[in-house]
Amino acid sequence: MPEVPFASAAGLAEEIRIDERSPVTVVDAYLDRIAERNDVTNAYVTVIEEEARERAREIEAAIDRGEDPGPLAGVPIALKDLFGFKAGVPATMGSAAVGEFVPDESAVVTERLERAGAIVLGTTNAPEFGHKLVTENPLHGRTGTPFDPERTSGGSSGGSAAAVADGLAAFAQGSDTGGSIRVPAANCGIYGIKPSFGRVPNALRPDAFGMATPFSSSGPLARTVEDAAVALDVLSGPHPSDPYSLPAPTTDYRAATDRATDGLSVAYSPDLGLFDVADRVREELDDAVDDLAGVVGQIEHADPSYEGTLSELRYAFTQQTTVLFAALVDGLEADGRIGEDDREQLMPSTATLVSIGEDSDALGYKQAERPRTAFYDAVESIFAEHDLLVSATTAVPPFEHGRDGPSEIDGESVANPVVDWCLTWPFNLTGHPVASIPAGFVDGLPVGLQIVGRRHSEETVLAASAALERVRPWQDAYPPGEES
Repeated sequence: MPEVPFASAAGLAEEIRIDERSPVTVVDAYLDRIAERNDVTNAYVTVIEEEARERAREIEAAIDRGEDPGPLAGVPIALKDLFGFKAGVPATMGSAAVGEFVPDESAVVTERLERAGAIVLGTTNAPEFGHKLVTENPLHGRTGTPFDPERTSGGSSGGSAAAVADGLAAFAQGSDTGGSIRVPAANCGIYGIKPSFGRVPNALRPDAFGMATPFSSSGPLARTVEDAAVALDVLSGPHPSDPYSLPAPTTDYRAATDRATDGLSVAYSPDLGLFDVADRVREELDDAVDDLAGVVGQIEHADPSYEGTLSELRYAFTQQTTVLFAALVDGLEADGRIGEDDREQLMPSTATLVSIGEDSDALGYKQAERPRTAFYDAVESIFAEHDLLVSATTAVPPFEHGRDGPSEIDGESVANPVVDWCLTWPFNLTGHPVASIPAGFVDGLPVGLQIVGRRHSEETVLAASAALERVRPWQDAYPPGEES
């Protein structure tokens, strides 16, 4: 059997269920590795050792009684320190302004994962309120990719991705408003999927409607496509507290990973016709797409027929995200989680976003929907002829801490270093399901390939991802330290 920290979540669950492994020894193995390795990447901000061990003992006792503990039986997982609340565990949201908020109720995603038998090991680092695509905050510091801890793990689910890549969790929960699952997946050499908007319920309060602009989704980060599919099977389905939640899927996502893909038509647009992508990243993508060509029906180079500019599309995203963060802070203040004098503790970058959002007017906010609509139509024009669209996840490999993004790519200046290196956020404007799968390495640093599917067609994204994983496996490519 594989060593525990790098065994698949699906394999662990099966071995625990049939009593080939003890959930107690599995949890102990992960906790030992966290103790040895967490200070390398700074993935976790809270570890709940005793609660995890107690939960493992309960699952072991249930198995001894002949009970089925669920599809994630005894699998140790991590939750993002943002909206992946677990009752009784501090939820800082990466913000000194929030302080030591301790929820008395778990989030829907947490309830579903635990009901399926998963064991929560702790919560993982995120930038303040998940507001940027690198993971750092004054409260908990920076999180690095295990491939080079001096470089960013990406954000905002950077702690979750680093934990999975470094064998500190079997898989982890993340959330994605502009690439916050996919960018860390790419930077940490793992698999992450942002489902269709509404596939995994948010159930947030006081604003149940707040995650629609731009579309925000929870989803799994995992070392295998199958593990992500198993997690998505557990997480998916409607919830009465989320007015946007979708009906229960008719597809078994784990079964979809075995589905034939030789009839699929794929459009390959490495830069989406909008972004600058580093030549060496593009070379790795080309190699990955060559392998993908061997497992699908056909691949054609085709860009979305978007006639606007990157600047116009970025404006639409910025308009909506600044209002989102302004409303989020306002809601936290209304709930009493941020006090009257706490705004001064916000990170300067957060405070700037909030200020811009507060100054926005309703008409300008709605005008931003026009380029959003134009890009949505352009993506749909691809899906009129193809089943999937693939592109770079990020334009560059992981870069050093202390920056929000590169100022130039292959000698060309970047107009907006905060977001112009990520080809992820346009799909938060459209709501399509999209995954990042490991594509290769540039100077020993991982880069990702983005796989986009038609709306509500997670099964096709997962099927193609699994087919590519079989011909281009990455399991032996994890960084030094895995045997420690």
